[in-house]
Amino acid sequence: MSAQPPAKLPKWVQDHLTAYLLTDGAAGHWYDASAKGGPKVVASLLLTTIGRKSGQELQLPLFYGESPEGPVIVASKGGAPDHPAWYLNLEANPEVKVQVGGDKYSARARTVTGPKREALWKMMNSVWPFYDAYQQKTQREIPVVVLERI
Repeated sequence: MSAQPPAKLPKWVQDHLTAYLLTDGAAGHWYDASAKGGPKVVASLLLTTIGRKSGQELQLPLFYGESPEGPVIVASKGGAPDHPAWYLNLEANPEVKVQVGGDKYSARARTVTGPKREALWKMMNSVWPFYDAYQQKTQREIPVVVLERI
């Protein structure tokens, strides 16, 4: 089964995913986010989940930070009131595939809480400085997820 991008991705996300896949991570791992008002360069990975409804592999690029336990991602959806579909997918099935640059591996997704979440949230705000603003836009606590290599 070949992974597919989720439906209705914005063009800039589609382009980012395509560059990542065509170059096996050589282009796409470091994303120039300055056009989005963000930092000049942000590290991104590819996350592949199993669709909780479709059963299909779905793949998309996400910004990430580094922790001793594995890459850290944030289910912000820009501060929308509901979680992103990829997060709902990994809640249903935490076994995921990850690609960081050219490194591809299986991982277990784990949502962190409490003081660990707070520390990783702060770290992720240094990666993408908009997460605090996203949190202010929504009533939900935005999940922070660690991808532990298995």
